[in-house]
Amino acid sequence: MKKFITRTISGIIFAAILIVAAQNKWSLLAILMVFGFVCLFEFNKLIEQRNRLSYLIFAALYFAFGFVGLFFKTANGINEASQILHVVSVFVLLFLIRDLFSSKSLPKLLTNRYINTTFYISSGVVFLLLIAYNFGNYSPNTIVGMFALIWLNDSFAYFIGSNFGKQKLFESVSPKKTVEGFLGGVFFAALGSYFIFKFTDELEFSSWLIMSVIVSIFGTIGDLIESKYKRQAAVKDSGRLIPGHGGLLDRLDSAIFVSPFIYLFLRILNYVS
Repeated sequence: MKKFITRTISGIIFAAILIVAAQNKWSLLAILMVFGFVCLFEFNKLIEQRNRLSYLIFAALYFAFGFVGLFFKTANGINEASQILHVVSVFVLLFLIRDLFSSKSLPKLLTNRYINTTFYISSGVVFLLLIAYNFGNYSPNTIVGMFALIWLNDSFAYFIGSNFGKQKLFESVSPKKTVEGFLGGVFFAALGSYFIFKFTDELEFSSWLIMSVIVSIFGTIGDLIESKYKRQAAVKDSGRLIPGHGGLLDRLDSAIFVSPFIYLFLRILNYVS
C-alpha cells in the first residue's frame, strides 16, 4: 500500500510538472531537453555506453529541430531534415520491434549503440517536441493529450492486470504484463480519448481515438523493449530518480517510443487536411 501511495504521489507530481511546462513553448523546450539528457544517461548505463558522443548527437539534434527548426521557420532544409530523421527513426524502431518478437539476431549495424541512442532515445525526445509544435502551430493540448492517453493506458493496464490478469502477455521480457491488462488499457485509453476531445479543440474525436490505439499498442511495445534492455543489463529499473517508478526512462519509455508513430499520424492528418 505504501508503495502504491508513493507511486501515485510521484506520478501526480511528474504529470503536473509536464502539464505546466507544456503551457509555454520555451519551458517545454527546456524541460524536454533535461528529460532527454537524463533518459540518455540512464539508457547509456543499461547498454554500458560510456562515450560522450551520444550526448553531443542529442544536443545537435535538439538544437537543430528545437531552437532552429521551431523558432526560425525559414531555416533552409529543416523540414526536409526532419523527414529524413523521421523515416530512419521509424525504420530503426521497426527493427527493434522485430528483435523483440524474433529469436534471430539483428544485423550488426542495427545493434550499434550509437544507432540506438540516436534513433531510439534522442529522436524520440525530439519528436515529442515536434508533436507539441504541430507543424508550425504550437499546441500544448496535443502533447498533453498524448501523455494523458499514455497515463490512462499505463494506469488501467497496471490496475486491471494486477487484479484480474491471468494470461501473460510477454512473460520472457515482462512477467507482470497480462493480456487482460493490455486490453483494459486499450479500452480506457479509447474511452479517455472522448473526454480529451471534449476538453480540447485541436483534433476530431476520430483522431484522438486512433491516437489512443497507437499509444496503447506502440506504448506497450516501447515498455517491453525497455524491459528487454533492463533484463539484459540485469537491473530492475533504469534509475532511482522517481520514487515508486524507478528512473526517468521508466516513466518516459512509452512516450519516447511512440512519439515517431504519433508524429507520423499527425503528419498524415496535416497532409490530408
